[in-house]
Amino acid sequence: MFRRKLTALDYHNPEGFDCTDDTQFRNCIVWLEDQKIRHYKIEDRGNLRNIPSSDWPKAYQKYLQDVNCPFGAQEKKEAFDWLLGLAIRFEYGDNVEKYRKCEPLAASSSKAVDPLVNLDCNSPDFKAGVTALANILKIQRHDDYLVMLKAIRILIQERLSPEAIARASQNREGVPVPLDKHVLGFDTGDATLNEAAQILRLLHIEELRELQTKINEAIVAVQAIIADPKTDHRLGKVGR
Repeated sequence: MFRRKLTALDYHNPEGFDCTDDTQFRNCIVWLEDQKIRHYKIEDRGNLRNIPSSDWPKAYQKYLQDVNCPFGAQEKKEAFDWLLGLAIRFEYGDNVEKYRKCEPLAASSSKAVDPLVNLDCNSPDFKAGVTALANILKIQRHDDYLVMLKAIRILIQERLSPEAIARASQNREGVPVPLDKHVLGFDTGDATLNEAAQILRLLHIEELRELQTKINEAIVAVQAIIADPKTDHRLGKVGR
């Protein structure tokens, strides 16, 4: 499943690589760090290079944290796929001119296929991509990657679409409010304090209105979730 990326990185044995083999896996991690990622200085790679050591998993976990990988050592395939993607990014950055000269592949005459049709929600590529987007957008992680993808879509549509950005960039001009038309309900004995109290009350009313609007939006969102049962395509039926 990692053959394509390993081939792109010129790994010596992409066809025969076995992620479940600890020796192969550890050697490949060291190769990625030595040849492509180079996050550590050479003298700091000793623990990672000590492949037979029983402390290697701790060194690997620390390495994942140091390179800001969103996955832990226990998520073996996802973390490894993320490291491959990082290595490819650095490889491209080191050889930009070389890859810019590559000729594009000839366009296929067949009709374009929707990439979402054959989307594998359990693939490391999918999980790593969704997790990376969620981290960038500060979206809380969820066990179901499809739920995270749906949250990302909603956030982008509501906050990052051209229409949403245009609305946010528009300046809101306040509407003058005549204070003499609003009864305070009590008298402090000071005209200035009475005016300040009126302003505070109007601001409080505005905050209550915004809070009520958010409550209504939350109720609508909950109702939409309750009214939208999950579909299990494997079972061919609708239900939880």
